[in-house]
Amino acid sequence: MDSLHIRGGRPLNGQVMVSGAKNAALAIMAGCVLGEGPIRLQRVPFLTDIEVMSAVLRTLGVTVARQGDSLVIDATHIDNGAPPYELVSKMRASFFILGPLVARLGKASIPLPGGCAIGSRPVDLHLKGLKAMGCEVVIDHGTVHVTAEKLVGAPVYLDYPSVGATENIMMAAVLADGRTTIENAAQEPEIADLAKFLNGLGAKITGAGTDTIIIDGVKHVTGGEHSVIGDRIEAGTYLIAGAMTRGRVQVQGVPIDAMGAILSKLQEVGAMISIDSPESCTVFGPDFLRATDLRTLPFPGFPTDLQAPFMAMLAVARGTSMVAETVFENRFLHVDEFQRMGAQVRIEGHCAVVQGVPALTGAHVQSTDLRAAAALALAGLVAQGDTVLGKLHHLDRGYENFDGKLRQLGADVHRLEAAPLTAG
Repeated sequence: MDSLHIRGGRPLNGQVMVSGAKNAALAIMAGCVLGEGPIRLQRVPFLTDIEVMSAVLRTLGVTVARQGDSLVIDATHIDNGAPPYELVSKMRASFFILGPLVARLGKASIPLPGGCAIGSRPVDLHLKGLKAMGCEVVIDHGTVHVTAEKLVGAPVYLDYPSVGATENIMMAAVLADGRTTIENAAQEPEIADLAKFLNGLGAKITGAGTDTIIIDGVKHVTGGEHSVIGDRIEAGTYLIAGAMTRGRVQVQGVPIDAMGAILSKLQEVGAMISIDSPESCTVFGPDFLRATDLRTLPFPGFPTDLQAPFMAMLAVARGTSMVAETVFENRFLHVDEFQRMGAQVRIEGHCAVVQGVPALTGAHVQSTDLRAAAALALAGLVAQGDTVLGKLHHLDRGYENFDGKLRQLGADVHRLEAAPLTAG
């Protein structure tokens, strides 16, 4: 596999343009199943997760064509509601097509999803909403079979504000007969972007981005055009990198009003923040980082996807920090690799106690999941000596041109492609 070689000790300085949000793009691609007519999605990042979702859609009879940073998707002639296990098992977001498929075809058979090994993410909330709208659900040999003669709008209360369940139910409700109300809905900006996209096709959705979403069903939706919002997780990663390297980094092309929690925590560790425009801000790294406590929460709380990168910064802060992970139970897999670099972190249940050290040391480390990969790269930026990061397939799932953007900011980092295997 490819590896990332990082020589630490350089402050990052400059500007970086954030790519389109992976988590928004994947849900919107699933939502294209609802449309009758071509749909152009702009600002779609070049990521392996995007490629997997494109492949899933093609198995359903959907045409997907890449044109620069855009995808043109046409589900007019969709004819299959059963994507193959070998694709769906690669990525949890594949499950997002369940709701749109049932709405469009009246049936779907989806293998239970895969993805990063960061914890069990049950699909019961997805299915609860579909059952409320009149679906029959059978789980057999690891596959969810859903059928519905007709989807009927219904009130749905989510026991937990699940992003995936909110999106799946919302998309199914677009073509349901009557009104669906989702209470205790997830409020992430990516959900609001999905609703904006669907409304552009002719859906009638209000309240997305709040805890109550109302969907009035329509007979059909058409083609259209949409530009994906900027990736707040990518933006947060580069802001953390700027702060921990004592640099100055401006991120551009991301809704700053969606980043309140991360900006607040950066200020707590001593960084200065300048809001330059509604889609641009700059972090100024402090002379030394202060320890702080952190708890991951659903939006608008601190995002679990930035827990690992933030822990990399706390590893070199002065003092002791407590990191509480409340979203995924296995999201401390990166701690063992941090310890290889000299970090002092111990796990206590769903919390990690981080005792800051003066410096980390370069080492050979392995990515354990997508966000851990970014976190280990950030640790390498401040480590003494060289760090070699392996298993980059995790990183490629969610960061477009990661090493290139770091070099643009002045990092000494390069990607070494693995030599092809030859018969001997």
